[in-house]
Amino acid sequence: MEPIVVERELELKLVLSPERSVPVPARLGYRSDDPFAVHIAFHITSEHPVNWTFARELLVEGVFRPCGHGDVRVWPTKVGGRGVVLMALSSPDGEALLEAPASQVSAWLERTLRAVPPGTEGGRLGLDDALDQLLAR
Repeated sequence: MEPIVVERELELKLVLSPERSVPVPARLGYRSDDPFAVHIAFHITSEHPVNWTFARELLVEGVFRPCGHGDVRVWPTKVGGRGVVLMALSSPDGEALLEAPASQVSAWLERTLRAVPPGTEGGRLGLDDALDQLLAR
């Protein structure tokens, strides 16, 4: 069975200060064969995107209320009267605060939730089949 792939290109803003941000093209990605994760590729340079992977559940919750701790924190807010989702990413290489349009992120998340509804992710991993094969030996 071919995995279901849900992708969306969008422009995020890298927040440099309260008054200044720069656009960052990005791709949101979701695969039914990796059902618990979302992937974001930031196209900072054309050759090597910066990739982040974290729990889909974290992004779903972050659209509605602040969540996460450590390397990834997500929360909704308003900027200039429009809804946005802020993502604070931290790594040994540095930190970034990114702003995404809430409507575009929410629409993409809805597509992932239709592809693999919450609570059904484990069935997509094939663990039961692998365990059956292992025990049959």
